[in-house]
Amino acid sequence: MMKITVVGAGNVGATCADVLAYREIANEVVLVDIKEGVAEGKALDIWQKAPINLYDTRTVGSTNDYSKTAGSDVVVITSGLPRKPGMTRDDLIETNAGIVKSVTDNVVKHSPEAIIIVVSNPLDVMTYQAHLSSKLPRTKVMGMAGILDTARYRAFLAEALNVSPKDIQAVLMGGHGDTMVPLPRYTTVGGIPVTELIEKDKLDAIIERTKTGGGELVKLMGTSAWYAPGSAAAQMAEAIVKDQRRVFPVCVKLEGEYGIDNCYLGVPVILGKNGIEKIIELDLNDEEKALLNTSRDHVKEVMEVLDKLNSK
Repeated sequence: MMKITVVGAGNVGATCADVLAYREIANEVVLVDIKEGVAEGKALDIWQKAPINLYDTRTVGSTNDYSKTAGSDVVVITSGLPRKPGMTRDDLIETNAGIVKSVTDNVVKHSPEAIIIVVSNPLDVMTYQAHLSSKLPRTKVMGMAGILDTARYRAFLAEALNVSPKDIQAVLMGGHGDTMVPLPRYTTVGGIPVTELIEKDKLDAIIERTKTGGGELVKLMGTSAWYAPGSAAAQMAEAIVKDQRRVFPVCVKLEGEYGIDNCYLGVPVILGKNGIEKIIELDLNDEEKALLNTSRDHVKEVMEVLDKLNSK
């Protein structure tokens, strides 16, 4: 009997719960939110389409009652506020870190063995906060960013090459944001290096579009994306509960890998029943190393903001 909890019943969390249910990834999915009735309503709506879409996963909603989450194998944390006009980066970090800390404390209290997937933003530093609060091994607390970013990269490539996105594989590293590091050298289309199929200037343009992919959607809709992020988190949960040992780019605390210590960055890992089964170290060239180190410096700077806030 597998049980997955999704904390935060907003667009991302509800999408994640829906995908988990529809694909029958767990026997039970619990949706939790602080707004009265929202989680219960969305969970009920997802359950009521089970006879239509033919799945058995039971979805349950809860308003801030974590006792219903007890015994969860995986917990996905999507809680947090978007940055609002007049809000500084430090304000956003302080607000969301408080939310993630509270959620993590409740999660660990009721499901001490759970593996935690963080989706809340700023992603890298919120993964750091969840790790601090949970006191779990780094293999059991991770952030979802790389799967979403590579999905955008692969979708743009599929469009440019007029091929199926199913045949495109890619690796992307670094922080979640403008300093992410797509790696064309490790991008293939049906096993063919992408550099043999597309001109460099077009590939560079796709890489730049990928880096600002979240911002592009905000400009179009006035809010952040949810279908792709929610589905990406569900895919990570599936790899864990089914022990698939999938190779995904995941935000994890580095402890010497790639010459980087005590920093939360996206790197390729093997995901299985124990969480992060292995961190894969690629043989990066000098240019790729320099880009990764730039990303590290940016993330470390934000981590230091959180350290100062936590020390007050």
